[in-house]
This record gives sequence, C-alpha cells and structure tokens, in this order.
Amino acid sequence: MATTSLSSRRLAASILLITIVMMIVVESHIASAMEDGYGSVMMGHFLGLNPRSGSRFLAENVKKGDRCDPETNNICSGTKAKDGSQLLYCCKNHCRNVLSDRNHCGVCGSGCRFGQLCCNGKCTAVAYDIKNCGKCGEVCSPGERCEYGTCGYA
Repeated sequence: MATTSLSSRRLAASILLITIVMMIVVESHIASAMEDGYGSVMMGHFLGLNPRSGSRFLAENVKKGDRCDPETNNICSGTKAKDGSQLLYCCKNHCRNVLSDRNHCGVCGSGCRFGQLCCNGKCTAVAYDIKNCGKCGEVCSPGERCEYGTCGYA
C-alpha cells in the first residue's frame, strides 16, 4: 500500500511539473508575440495559410519593418502604406519602403552612394539638387541654387 501511495505521489508530482513547464513555455511564446507586435504575428499566421485565409483588414496593417519571406509569406509585395506615401517590398525578410530606403532605393538591393538619399525611389545627391535640397522634397525658390544642401547658399 505504501508503494502505491509513493508511486501515485511521484506521478502527481511529475504531472504538476510538466504542467508548470508547459505554462512557462506558453507564457514565453505569448510574451514574445507581444514584443513583436500582436498584429504582425496574427497577420503572418493568417496570411501564411493560403490566399483566402487572411482578412483584407489584416493586410492593411502591414508596415515598414514587418517580417516577411519573399517565397512563402510575402505580405508586402508592392503594398502601399501610410496613405500611399510608402511602397513596401519584401527585402531581406523585412518590409522596406523602396521610395525612401537608402539600401533598397526603387528596388530591393539597390543602394544609394555616399552623400545620396533615396527620394521617391531614385538616388539623389541632396547637396546640389534644387528639387531635393538637403532632404527629399525641399524645393529651392526660382533662381536659387542648391549648394551644400542649402538653398541660396552664399
């Protein structure tokens, strides 16, 4: 009788230990998902199932920096974001804005040289461009030159 009681206690202790370990594992997965952003985790899960599994509302939440896989889970293939000011493509497993990313300007992997910024998908020397003087979209007044990134530098 004592042996049966001892083995049932060991069984109960083992089950309790396994339950605790499982709870810790589940909690760590939940914490990890919360750190990554719940929306992107759920979107990746649903859109990875098949094309009709994801909701159109989940696709609207794609943002720059989200994880992607160009072959199995390409969630940002030409997706417009931020009211159309960003054009996202999957570059090196992350969604990148090819309209402003210096390392992926216009297309994935096309980097701008030193002194250039990516303005509307084109590498631009902002030190001397009158339409992008010092930064993208900074237009000099008529007759002013852009020198050293400043309009009308004297």
